[in-house]
Amino acid sequence: MKIHWLQHVAFEGLGSIAGWAAENGCPVSGSRMFAGDALPANNAFDLLVIMGGPMSVNDEVVHPWLVDEKRYVAQAMAAGKMVLGICLGAQMIASANGARVYPNDYPEIGWFPVKKTKAAKKMPVGHALADKTEVFHWHGETFDLPHGAVHLARNRVCENQAFAMGQRIVGLQYHLETTPESARALIQHCRHELVKAPHVQTESEIQSQPNRFWALNREMDRLLDYFISIHRTPIMTE
Repeated sequence: MKIHWLQHVAFEGLGSIAGWAAENGCPVSGSRMFAGDALPANNAFDLLVIMGGPMSVNDEVVHPWLVDEKRYVAQAMAAGKMVLGICLGAQMIASANGARVYPNDYPEIGWFPVKKTKAAKKMPVGHALADKTEVFHWHGETFDLPHGAVHLARNRVCENQAFAMGQRIVGLQYHLETTPESARALIQHCRHELVKAPHVQTESEIQSQPNRFWALNREMDRLLDYFISIHRTPIMTE
C-alpha cells in the first residue's frame, strides 16, 4: 500500500504513522503544501493522509494553496482513493465535500476522552476505534458532517470528533499519531495557544504520562491495519 501525505507546517510530521509504514513495507511520499511541492497523480498512491496544521481551511487568502489542496482532495475521493484526514485534515475532507468548518465553542488542547457512536459499531472501520478512550487533541475549530457521512465519535466539548464516508474515507478531529516528540514540537511552536481555559491543558499536563502516547499510537496502528486490509481486498470495500 503506497501512502502519500500532505504536510501543512514543517513541525507537524507523520508521528507514529511513519513507523507503522516502515514496519509494514508501505512506501511513503509527501507534499509540503506550505512549500509549494508538486502533487502526484492519483495512480501514485493508495492512501492519502492529510495531516494537521495551525491554520484554518478557510484561510485561503493567507494560504492560497488551500484552494488547490481542497480540489486535490476532492479529486482523490472521487477517484475512489482511501483518504485519512487528521485534525485540519478532517476539516479539509469536510470542506472539500461542501460542509461548513467554523470555530468550536471551546478550544480543545490536551488529553480528553472520546466515545464511539452506535453507528460506528455497525461499520467495519468502527472496529478499529476504541469504544471510549482518551485521545490527544489540539484544535479550535470543528465542522458539520459532510452529506452522507457516518458519525463515528463524539465528546461533550466537540460533537463531531470522527466520521467516515463509505469504507474508504475517514476523518479524525483528534490525533492518534502523536508521539512524545511530536507533542513537544507542537508545544514549542504553538505554546501561545496554551492559555488558561476549561479544555486546554498545561504543557506539563500534556507531557505528564508518556505511556498514554503508546496506547494512542496502538489505536492508530489498528486504523492503518484497517486501511491496508481494504487495500488488499478491494472487492469488499463497498
